[in-house]
Amino acid sequence: MEANEMMVEATAKATYLRIAPRKVQIVLDLIRNKPTDEALAILKHTPKAACEPLEKLLKSAIANAENKNMDVTRLYVAKCWVCQGPTLKRIRPRARGSANRINKKTSHITLVVREAE
Repeated sequence: MEANEMMVEATAKATYLRIAPRKVQIVLDLIRNKPTDEALAILKHTPKAACEPLEKLLKSAIANAENKNMDVTRLYVAKCWVCQGPTLKRIRPRARGSANRINKKTSHITLVVREAE
């Protein structure tokens, strides 16, 4: 790759997703650095809760790449990461008038696709 040629990539983000970042990270590790068609197949056949929103996000990133006139057949998942969003704090009543706190975590997921050389 030449110095003047800039790396073209397409990004898709999902913010405030109601799933814990730990659960998303497991699935992201499966699809990192894989071709997009293989990554879609992995997401389709993995029985994890995070797979459904990640599949939607990957399709969005592919559509964004297509919009940038990139070759869709040569795309791969270059980078993907998850950050923790704000936590929704809920209370569950317990015995003798006490209460337990339930933390419902949210995620911010970023997925970057790039053309293979």
